[in-house]
Amino acid sequence: MSQQQADRSADESVAAADGVEQFTFDDLSVVMGTYNEEAAIGTVLDDIDRVTDGRAEVVCVDGSSDRTPEIAREHGATVVEQEPQGYGVAVREALLTASRPVVVTTDCDDTYPMDALPEFLDFINEGYDVVSGDRLYYGADAMPAFNRLGNAAFAGIASVLMGDRVHDTTTGMRAYRREIIEKIEWTENTGLSAELLIRPLMRGYEVREEPITYAERAGETKLDPIQGGAEILKSIVKVSLEERFR
Repeated sequence: MSQQQADRSADESVAAADGVEQFTFDDLSVVMGTYNEEAAIGTVLDDIDRVTDGRAEVVCVDGSSDRTPEIAREHGATVVEQEPQGYGVAVREALLTASRPVVVTTDCDDTYPMDALPEFLDFINEGYDVVSGDRLYYGADAMPAFNRLGNAAFAGIASVLMGDRVHDTTTGMRAYRREIIEKIEWTENTGLSAELLIRPLMRGYEVREEPITYAERAGETKLDPIQGGAEILKSIVKVSLEERFR
């Protein structure tokens, strides 16, 4: 057992003695939408298995024409097949399919650090409702410069509209208490990642942004940066105004 694991076990023992429910990897679902990611999906699922000792539930909602769903099933993931309808439709289905009390979203392109899962779970155990990975904190040098600039702009616009500073509205890696997922009606598709941060934050839930590393993606990107960026911006404005005047 590593020192980090030993410290975490000690913290859980103290919390249990105090009568506070503490979630473990047995309470964790990791979910993602997958679309032709055979180059990376095996690595991502191996990392989840390694970090969680094989205890986390994994859900993939898949619309692929390659071997992605086969590879996911070989790694023990629950695969829900769906006609390709966009990022948000797939991720929303994955969120609602997950059966455990803590749900983490991620992408299947090997850009997000699965080694952060224990830390995200720790923050949920501290009382946060949402833990959001901030890719831009460390610079996100592996991200194309245009995307990096766009993501910083999205965060700035969302901050003004919400009246609350956020640093990365479009990250794909977040942890949620399941009840948050179930209480809020999600409406966006390409802009779902922004909506998943904006609605909980504006409704007063405890949200923490936590810096994470961001790696170069494996495989080809599926999102057109111009069209996708316009749709995300539209969602940020729409969702922020809906929440402000609800």
